[in-house]
Amino acid sequence: MIELKDLQLLTALARHQHFAKAAQECGMSQPAFSMRIRNLEDKLGVSIVRRGNRFQGLTGEGELIVARGRSLLDDARALEQEIAAARGQVTGTLDLGVVPTATSFAARLVNRLQQAHPRILARINVMSSAAIQQRLFEGTLDAGLTYMDSIEQNLVIRQPLYDERYVVLAPVGLVAQIALQAGEGAGEISWAQAAELPLSLLDQSMQNRRILDWIFAEQGLRPEVLSESSGFMSAIIMAREGLVATILPQALADALGPIEGTRVLRLEAPEQARPICMATLDRQPELTTVRALRDVVAAFEQ
Repeated sequence: MIELKDLQLLTALARHQHFAKAAQECGMSQPAFSMRIRNLEDKLGVSIVRRGNRFQGLTGEGELIVARGRSLLDDARALEQEIAAARGQVTGTLDLGVVPTATSFAARLVNRLQQAHPRILARINVMSSAAIQQRLFEGTLDAGLTYMDSIEQNLVIRQPLYDERYVVLAPVGLVAQIALQAGEGAGEISWAQAAELPLSLLDQSMQNRRILDWIFAEQGLRPEVLSESSGFMSAIIMAREGLVATILPQALADALGPIEGTRVLRLEAPEQARPICMATLDRQPELTTVRALRDVVAAFEQ
């Protein structure tokens, strides 16, 4: 019979598409990892991996085993968690995929989850909305915090969280004239005014950047983008040092609080909002860790 360990190794190989990386994840040497895959092929009498000078993908039989294996591993994990729950314990790992704009909400969510269930180990993985959808369907994420319109409804439960709105974080000197024109104490800026600032934004693999590009394009604006990154940290530091402005989700700006030498201005005219949701696979039995997460999210809404 195929052992669960074999399925774990094979699903890791399918995810990484690389023997050395998969072996490292599984805590094995590459020779030992490769030998175990070879032994599985001998046991089943089929080729699982297409080999050349390097890994070239899985065979049709290998893809079939991985697809069914993920389901079996999910069932085994659910069983372990149900047994623990029967003893009054909610325990296990919970892998969250989070778009960069939702990291502050994810941090608050995990804090509340830890308070309610201290034996759950939550892992926050910051990634693109496309990667979240792919890994949800692969079974390598338990839940995703992502844009509502970026996730397919088929086989997925989408739980609305909040509407994402936007602010400009800019060095005081860059926006002093704008604030002066708007009036003392004004905390707003138009998209047209934002387009005139030197900007640092997320790169175009991120849906947030595609949203911002669409908003600017709808108004016939062509902003000056000086730098791009996969996360917000570098743009925030550059803004603090007086070099550029950046556009942040308001939830993240609120979580950061005041940053010396910068000013936060709400982006208005027109106001824009994008719904963020929690997405999980519609599967039975449901993991107890996911069920606990749903309860925490529901408490947020009350």
